[in-house]
Amino acid sequence: MNTGPNAPRWNILRKALARWYASAKRDLPWRRTSEPYPVWVSEIMLQQTRVAAALPYYERFLQRFPTVESLAGAPEQELLAVWSGLGYYSRARNLQKAARQIVAAGGFPRTYEGLRELAGIGDYTAAAVASISFGLAHAVLDGNVMRVLTRLMAEPGDIQSPKTRARLAAVAREFLDQRAPAEHNQAVMELGALVCLPREPQCLLCPLAGECRARREGRAAEFPVKLRKQKKVEVDLALLVVEREGRVLVWQRGAEEGRMAGFWELPARQQLPGARELAEAGSFRHVITHHQHTVRVFRAVAKRVPAGYHWRDRKELREIPLSTIARKALRMAGVD
Repeated sequence: MNTGPNAPRWNILRKALARWYASAKRDLPWRRTSEPYPVWVSEIMLQQTRVAAALPYYERFLQRFPTVESLAGAPEQELLAVWSGLGYYSRARNLQKAARQIVAAGGFPRTYEGLRELAGIGDYTAAAVASISFGLAHAVLDGNVMRVLTRLMAEPGDIQSPKTRARLAAVAREFLDQRAPAEHNQAVMELGALVCLPREPQCLLCPLAGECRARREGRAAEFPVKLRKQKKVEVDLALLVVEREGRVLVWQRGAEEGRMAGFWELPARQQLPGARELAEAGSFRHVITHHQHTVRVFRAVAKRVPAGYHWRDRKELREIPLSTIARKALRMAGVD
């Protein structure tokens, strides 16, 4: 418990946060329901993905898989095609694994512990679904929430440290409005997304500013503390767009390729040493975690194609799971 003269006045903060959320919250489709299936899908999509990027995928996903049963029974290639471009593809595979667990059990688990046992569901997602769909008093702790709490408490610890995260989890539980956990959890996340921003916190607009220790000390931008920064890796890639009679040459990743297993790719320059490059269509940058790719795209022709490559027409390209880099390259070459 946070006690003493500098401890936050939790009741005041809860009320201020609730008033702010009632007037400032965004109208997002997953906030129009408390049904566990769409809430769960949205929470998984929003991991590592901005709201604006996730919105069209969320709507398409639920149109194609409107129920947990339809998701459980879908062919994996179709699932990956719908998810293609959203990245972090293990999320899609775990969604389907969990959907099959839910169908086998006869319905969604209605406890935090039961949700936690589903594939791909960690502490945060279990707390989010438990509170939003079932009204259970479990506090969420994601990146937005940690940023709000570290500034509120002027937390000096590295947020990558398990001890620091455990302290923040305890603060989140203390702050939680037990009577309205769904609204409270969404309000803290929304505050982090709209006001308590990473580089330029909008302290003058914050309903918690009067109790925020970091703001009082003039150090809001210093939090959260993150001591270990992952080194960026630069990757140069030259991709070939080889067309023949309206079809494009692609290859498919094997089952041993981890999170990208089953996805289709364009050949790289070194994969088709006999190809003749006609013209450069352009280049683009693409970031995957700490890897920063510089991708150059070339139109090319190839007389001989090695085994394992396939010709796909444009309609098929829209229906198979293409990697995001391949989609960007095809768009740059005018093939989409």
